[in-house]
Amino acid sequence: MSGFSKVLVANRGEIACRVLCAARGLGYETVAVYSEADAMAPHVRLADQAVCIGKAKATDSYLRADALLAAAARTGADAVHPGYGFLSENAAFADACATAGVVFIGPPASAIRLMGDKALAKARMREAGVPTVPGFWGSESTDELVRAAERIGFPLLVKATAGGGGRGIRVVRQPGELAEALASARAEAASAFGNAEVMLERFVERGRHVEVQVFADAHGHVIHLGERDCTAQRRRQKVIEEAPSPIVDEELRARMGAAAVAAARAVDYRGAGTVEFIVDASGAPFFLEMNTRLQVEHPVTELVTGLELLAWLLRVKPVEAPWQATLIGRKEIWPVHQRAAELGGMLRTGLEDTFYLPDGSRAAGNGALIAELAVCAQRAGRAVASPGEARAMLGLPARRAAAQAVPAAS
Repeated sequence: MSGFSKVLVANRGEIACRVLCAARGLGYETVAVYSEADAMAPHVRLADQAVCIGKAKATDSYLRADALLAAAARTGADAVHPGYGFLSENAAFADACATAGVVFIGPPASAIRLMGDKALAKARMREAGVPTVPGFWGSESTDELVRAAERIGFPLLVKATAGGGGRGIRVVRQPGELAEALASARAEAASAFGNAEVMLERFVERGRHVEVQVFADAHGHVIHLGERDCTAQRRRQKVIEEAPSPIVDEELRARMGAAAVAAARAVDYRGAGTVEFIVDASGAPFFLEMNTRLQVEHPVTELVTGLELLAWLLRVKPVEAPWQATLIGRKEIWPVHQRAAELGGMLRTGLEDTFYLPDGSRAAGNGALIAELAVCAQRAGRAVASPGEARAMLGLPARRAAAQAVPAAS
């Protein structure tokens, strides 16, 4: 990564504020971008310069690569930090930055592109010696998929090769369920990602979902910073992240860390990334995917290690091996949802349109996830704040529904 002096943050909200503060703390000039709806947003006030890039809809502003690069040219910004979401995992945007002579503070486009295709990623991981769940990919022939399913055995997963967020995934327990699962997974994948390709994987019963934070510089140094356990999920969406994982001992941590580092090296990775594993009942880890960006839940790792990953991303000097991160405690991060209704004993979550920060400022909700807490304690049970404590920490008005605590996965 070459040197730069002015950073444009191609994002909004909490992550934009954190990047802007980190950049200014390291002496960089900063540029914020905003939609017409965000003209008075906190991140706009934190930057040295701010540029309006379009109307309120993300497709008319934060997802417009041309508008972002025009803002960089207009302000003289020579680097772009994408934050997370929006264009952070868009290989075409990373390529466009390179073409424009602007540093993309993130992984190379080739790594984003390869890891964005689960089938290609699995193939590369096998070549690199990273353990993967038995599966089949590389053909869209239904007949070939049926034959492969017989070899893999049931239960198995039908999984979209593109996208994420739990979409395009079906569990198949019997051969007679496969045809319908293929059709529905393909349809959902095509609708969500514009790509109907699917692959097959053996389904790991009662697996633990554990992810490893990695960091790589432009000089070939790659390290891991321990794991986060994200087994507690709702509809395949992570609800609680806990570090260190209650099931990971030093031996397993070393194995998973080495596999995560090998995965990053296999794609010439650079920057912060997360390698996700499924751990079976015997304690064997298998590669799931790699998130080629800074994740929403990275503050868990920052709290556990005492390191600031955002600042690392902005430093151009090499990571000095052997830089050893030390786990210092147990932390958890969890979304705060509004209780919308309870029907038939099922909790439904909805959008909290507005909530208030401790300083009295007002913040608009943006989807079901309205806030996150990263909390620290010596004991896991104490680390999860009670709903009342969570509300107090967020400054939510008393009339708002309490946050719902989620039990740890067994």
